[in-house]
Amino acid sequence: MEQLERTLEEQRKEFMGSKFLATPLAGMIVWSIIGLAGIFLPITAAVWVLFIGTGSIVYLGLFISKFTGENFLDKTKPKNTFDSLFMFTVAQAAMVYAIAIPFFIIDYSSLPLSVGILTGLMWIPFSWIISHWVGLFHGITRTITIVLLWYVFPELRFVAIPFAIVLIYLITIIILPNRKIAI
Repeated sequence: MEQLERTLEEQRKEFMGSKFLATPLAGMIVWSIIGLAGIFLPITAAVWVLFIGTGSIVYLGLFISKFTGENFLDKTKPKNTFDSLFMFTVAQAAMVYAIAIPFFIIDYSSLPLSVGILTGLMWIPFSWIISHWVGLFHGITRTITIVLLWYVFPELRFVAIPFAIVLIYLITIIILPNRKIAI
């Protein structure tokens, strides 16, 4: 029997039903490590922790998804267009390192600002995909907070900004499983 093609709206509702905890948990873990590196390591090591850590969020999220029940690598799940769209937002965030790296070369302390904001951009389209304000909250709050902290605490940019991102992730993680899913 041939499987019927699901409409985009059916796929969207299916996508919206996910917990969406693995990736934010991965982000929260990594940004916590980055903040701790900012406290305890020399700046050159903290820079490497930030680059390697943010580059590994997606892989850590894949691993964590096995424990949250999301299992991103489950080959038995039917393909969903919105999974693909979300991966495009991840690719978009990765491509913005083309902005962060040159800025970093001029001013190393720009790294938490540029990477913190640019990797948070995926939350804006995510909000539209799931028809919920949590992504807008995350993306907008993250951007405003990072910019403010970058100016207010210039000597603590590798500490204040990562821990602010962790706090925003924590709030997001509380909101996500408690959101009302529009069906």
